[in-house]
Amino acid sequence: MADEKIAILVDSCCDVPKDYRDKYKMYVVPLTIIYKDAEYRDGIDIQPEDVFARFSTEIPSTSLPSPSTVRDVFKRIKADGYEKVVVVTISSGLSGTYELIRGFGPAPEGLETHYIDTKNIGIGSGFSAIRAGELIEKGLPFDDVCRQVEEAALHTTLLFCVSTLEYLMKGGRIGLVSGMLGTMLDLKPVISCNKDGIYYTVAKARGRKKSLALALEKAVEFEAGAKEYNITVMHGAAKEEADELLAALKARLPDYRIAIEGQITPALVVHTGPGLIGIGIQRLS
Repeated sequence: MADEKIAILVDSCCDVPKDYRDKYKMYVVPLTIIYKDAEYRDGIDIQPEDVFARFSTEIPSTSLPSPSTVRDVFKRIKADGYEKVVVVTISSGLSGTYELIRGFGPAPEGLETHYIDTKNIGIGSGFSAIRAGELIEKGLPFDDVCRQVEEAALHTTLLFCVSTLEYLMKGGRIGLVSGMLGTMLDLKPVISCNKDGIYYTVAKARGRKKSLALALEKAVEFEAGAKEYNITVMHGAAKEEADELLAALKARLPDYRIAIEGQITPALVVHTGPGLIGIGIQRLS
């Protein structure tokens, strides 16, 4: 049915840029950032620069959205006249957010709801939400939207490099990446999510410059043969490097549909620290 009223709900760590959130009227459930003296809603009460500025005195922790926040978002979606919801979240292998939201059942507030565990992180998840917006805008039926977004999630990868593994280790998000990886040899891992949505080492190179170049190569390899694709370079206080890498990615893959660059959300900053670079590809066909 082309007249179905379909909403999109994402968690804040899907890192969908504001212009796309606004364009597709996405509803966002924020994760929580916890300091000793206060708690903040990710991207609402606190911004990335605030987290960076306080790293010298405290590395905060993060927690799931509160159930009351999720409930209120579903109520708002219902009040706004929607009948169905596509929920897109970051990997259940990295966060309990998917299970928390799914726990509200198949029809919270009477809304027919489909839950998508992207097995990814950041804009690697956010690309699936953007895809949902495109399909809904085209008037596709709910079942088709859900099926195609599930498919898009399977064909999306995000490869990232961090300046240090300290923040991933402290946050318990190290996954299958060795925390002792090449400290003496300055070996830097290129990290991604495996099929279970858990961090693992894709490859490693000596020094940051070589690791970033390797991540770029791996991203280009992932695109191979795609007719339609989206690209992204996201960063954590590393805009100059991100600008250079996005230019290089565009030069290598000039036929992209969407190119996204930006600063990662505060909750992701907590777990990756300054200097993160993420290079992503979404294959659409």
